[in-house]
Amino acid sequence: MTKSEKQELIDQGLLLPLMEEFYTIQGEGFHKGTAAYFIRLGGCDVGCHWCDVKESWNAELHPPTMADAIVENAAKFSKTIVITGGEPLMWNMGPLTSKLKDKGLQIHIETSGAYNLTGTWDWICLSPKKLKLPTQAVYDQANELKVIIYNNDDFRFAEEQAAKVNKDCILFLQPEWSKRDKVIPEIVEYVMANPQWKVSLQTHKYLNIP
Repeated sequence: MTKSEKQELIDQGLLLPLMEEFYTIQGEGFHKGTAAYFIRLGGCDVGCHWCDVKESWNAELHPPTMADAIVENAAKFSKTIVITGGEPLMWNMGPLTSKLKDKGLQIHIETSGAYNLTGTWDWICLSPKKLKLPTQAVYDQANELKVIIYNNDDFRFAEEQAAKVNKDCILFLQPEWSKRDKVIPEIVEYVMANPQWKVSLQTHKYLNIP
């Protein structure tokens, strides 16, 4: 395959930088506790300093993999598929989600929303970042808003983001893992005073699973 042929497949969303794929329990947000197959794609330029998968940022480190192969493998494990990253919307998600849908699978995405929304989704988890804000289409279609709380200014940011999502979007505050001992009491107090929000925890880390 020539370099130009490879790039054409990437542009079409038929070739994707697959970092890892694994069957586990969803640890966060609305679907926590649900068995799901995770597809983690490489590539992200949002650059959160507290990101726990910085190895995902450089897409060139992860093997270009045909969407058909990703789908065939995913379908063996679960009816619930979570596409995450990195930032999966850096890539054209249309072909991958179409092929997953052809298998009758439920497809979730975890995204910062910083890129145009492509693909067909049963659930959109929007986790916005200050460095690169979401597009309007992601705000409009998000099923859940998950804001990571690292410091007190993140509560302000959370309310700012909540004002932009649709009225049916479920609102979550989640402690940044390394700051959890400090911020969990603050989150609990905030949610009790502002019950439109819910608490999300990274339960998979407490369970010591991927």
